[in-house]
Amino acid sequence: MTTGTETVVPISRAVNVSVEQPQVVAMCKKHDAIISAIETLPSGGTRVVLMNSADAAKIIKAFGSKVLTGNVARTHWMRAV
Repeated sequence: MTTGTETVVPISRAVNVSVEQPQVVAMCKKHDAIISAIETLPSGGTRVVLMNSADAAKIIKAFGSKVLTGNVARTHWMRAV
């Protein structure tokens, strides 16, 4: 998408970071970012899905170099019966 002379890249609501869930929850609370879903990654770290891309952008900026880029392994979701 282009606006004027800038290219705007849509930000995903999902963010993968190399920190544990309690740290992610605390950072989201500090930045008033609302969590939609959160899970521990099998290789370590956390995947968090925020309610909107603006919140995701805040969390990406807050975690800086702790944001994981590229594909990460995830645990397959299974429904409890």
